[in-house]
Amino acid sequence: MAAPSYSLGKTLLKIDNVSLSYDDRPVLSGVTAEVRDIIVPGKVQGQVVGILGPSGCGKTTLFRIIAGLHAPTSGRVSVNGFDRPVIAGEVGVVAQSYPLFEHRSVLGNLMLGAQKKEKDAKVARDKVMAFLTEFGLEDKYNLYPAQLSGGQRQRCAIIQQILCSEHFLLMDEPFSGLDLIMLEKTCELIAKVADMDDLNTIIVVTHDVTAACSVADHLWLMGHGPGDDGKTLPGSRIVKQYNLIDRDLCWQPNIITTARFTDFVREVKEEFRRL
Repeated sequence: MAAPSYSLGKTLLKIDNVSLSYDDRPVLSGVTAEVRDIIVPGKVQGQVVGILGPSGCGKTTLFRIIAGLHAPTSGRVSVNGFDRPVIAGEVGVVAQSYPLFEHRSVLGNLMLGAQKKEKDAKVARDKVMAFLTEFGLEDKYNLYPAQLSGGQRQRCAIIQQILCSEHFLLMDEPFSGLDLIMLEKTCELIAKVADMDDLNTIIVVTHDVTAACSVADHLWLMGHGPGDDGKTLPGSRIVKQYNLIDRDLCWQPNIITTARFTDFVREVKEEFRRL
């Protein structure tokens, strides 16, 4: 089966030779990658990138640098073609615990995000209610976070960050601890958020290889790769990138039930184990 027809547009997010050291101990070394706008004729198509790697490989550190929460020792991350490092708040962050203010209602939490962009309170409220309706939460606006299910809380946290940052969303281990039904729903939610706008870019940091393969169009595999002499280099980097579109593993219903998907997951897991 032929891969879907698509082209790549402008660079939306660029990681340019990012390194980080603590007390002269390299944690990240020369991390370089970019996310480009994926253009599919006749379709709104966002971007989903999965960052994979074993524990301790620097995924969380890179996560914080992409979010603008931590400055690298050298190199930089930039978004939207800006000739400067990313600023905290330009990339939304959905932490694993889906933090919300417990003393505020759903509407109150989301209004905080909306009013960072919209000064008119009515415009901000209309925007919030439109998102709640889109995500099936229109009847939950008056509840408090403690009254929500885990899935509902996750959706609220995602809406909150979209309202703040508009097109960029970082998700930390969104598949951790989920049963099979919730795992499937989370994958569907990520795809839904990405496809709300051509420029929407979701970056998922995870150790769940199968879930990442099922939702991403590109994968970045992090680890301590060998140098030219075959010895392991200090500091972690992106050692391999996968384009799932060219492998015809994207945007198809029930793709995870196919033999080629299973073979691909096995390939990535084998590479994972070698890191």
